[in-house]
Amino acid sequence: MRHLNPAPIVALAAAVMLAAGPAAAHARLVSATPAPNSSVAAVRTLSLTFSERTVPAFSGFDLVDAAGRKVEVRTAVAEDGRTLTGILARPLPAGAYRVDWRIASSDGHRMTGSYAFSVL
Repeated sequence: MRHLNPAPIVALAAAVMLAAGPAAAHARLVSATPAPNSSVAAVRTLSLTFSERTVPAFSGFDLVDAAGRKVEVRTAVAEDGRTLTGILARPLPAGAYRVDWRIASSDGHRMTGSYAFSVL
């Protein structure tokens, strides 16, 4: 009777699981300026950095004031593909603001999220 050695099968299964792990992850917001839930004195630029490269055509964010009005922001994706930057035409007046972001990562997953900050 011949016995099958399970070591090659176990090694192959482990390799497949390890290779599939990173592909299953979703991009997430890793840092932002202004930071979530922060209070800042003045804002002219917003910056959001994600854990993965984004697809510029499907990535961006809106800045919304306390009354629900969108604030005009000129956005761009940095060369690293992970950072979205927004430049305001003028500093924000005092008040509460919300950043609503949307991205598509290079693996095709779409993600959305939001966070708030205030200007003193």
